[in-house]
Amino acid sequence: MAFEKKVLITGASGGIGRACAIACAKAGYALVAHYNHGKEKAESLKAEIESFGGVCELLQFDVTDRAECAKKLEDWSEKNGAFWGIISNAGICRDNAFPALSDEEWDSVIDTNLNGFYNVIKPLVMPMCRKRQGRIIAMASISGVIGNRGQTNYSAAKGAIIAASKALAVELAGRKITVNVIAPGFIETDMIKDVPQDQVLPLIPMKRAGLPEEVASLAVYLLSDGASYITRQVIGVNGGMA
Repeated sequence: MAFEKKVLITGASGGIGRACAIACAKAGYALVAHYNHGKEKAESLKAEIESFGGVCELLQFDVTDRAECAKKLEDWSEKNGAFWGIISNAGICRDNAFPALSDEEWDSVIDTNLNGFYNVIKPLVMPMCRKRQGRIIAMASISGVIGNRGQTNYSAAKGAIIAASKALAVELAGRKITVNVIAPGFIETDMIKDVPQDQVLPLIPMKRAGLPEEVASLAVYLLSDGASYITRQVIGVNGGMA
C-alpha cells in the first residue's frame, strides 16, 4: 500500500467512525483519526490499524471549540499538506420530546453536529482547493431526511448538514472536490443501545439493523477515484426505511 492519500475522520474512536477508519486504512489511505474524550478507544483503533500494516495518526481536539479546531488543523496542514479526504462523523444525540427538550439538549446537539461540521471543514477547504482535488463526506442521518419523533434537535442538525453539504458541493465542484452525504438509518452502535428494537425493526423493510461496516464500505467508495463524478448526493444506508 502506498498510503499517499491522507484522510481525516472525526469521531473515529467508536461505532461508525471506527468502522470507517479501519475500512479506509485497509483500502490504503493514511488515517488521521480524531477523538476528543475517548483516548483509550482511539489508541485501540490505532493499534488495530497498525496490526495489519495500516497507517494511523491520532489527533485530539474538541469539534465544538472553533479556535482549537482551527489551530490544530491548520498546524497539521502546514506540516503535512492537504487532506485527500474528510469524513465529518463526530456527533451526539440527546433525544427528548420537544416540549421537554432542555436548552442544553438543543445547544449541545447543534453545537457538536452542525457547528462541528463547520469548525472542522472550514480550516481544511483552502488547502484542498489549492491542490484542486479531494473528497468531503458528511455523516448525517435518516433523522435529517425524514425527521424522527423525539429528535427535533438531532433532525435539525442533520438536516442542516445535508443542506450545507449540497451548497458546498456546488461551490467546490469546479475545484474537483466532491461533497456527499451518507445518511445512515438504524445502525448497530452505542447510539441505539437504549432504543427498543421491537418498535423500530417493523419499520425497516429489511427487518434488521445495519452494521457500521455497511456504512464504511460506502464511505470508502466515495473517497475513491471511481466516485469522481458523484457529488451533491445524499445516500441512505437504511434497509429501505426511506
